[in-house]
Amino acid sequence: MSTSPPLITGVDFVTLPVDDIDAAVRFYGEALCLPFVERWASMPAAEFQAGNLTIALMDPRAFGGDGEVRTHGTPLALQVDDVPTARALLEERGVVFLGDVLDSGACHQALFRDPAGNVLDLHHRYAPAV
Repeated sequence: MSTSPPLITGVDFVTLPVDDIDAAVRFYGEALCLPFVERWASMPAAEFQAGNLTIALMDPRAFGGDGEVRTHGTPLALQVDDVPTARALLEERGVVFLGDVLDSGACHQALFRDPAGNVLDLHHRYAPAV
């Protein structure tokens, strides 16, 4: 085991691929009410703040991608205080969920998709982490 300081000290942002940056900006800003951080100049990309994590939305085709937008099928878990309450609020804003609220025995979750098809997850851990 190394005794040198860690090479990686944190995560600056996570990137989600989108095919329509304007629709994504509306969804993350208006439906999810995440604070807007910035647009990436004239590039099709924007950032929103979710607690301590910056979510960067970008059309990968403008950044040397292979011409296809491959959305995330595994969820990005967004921490909330109460999953059923947050879900009801998002449903009022037109968000469609992918099933019932899940209870893992440690947390509640509710899965949905953003306009590009990325899977997001309302998440609340109610049991102590082990």
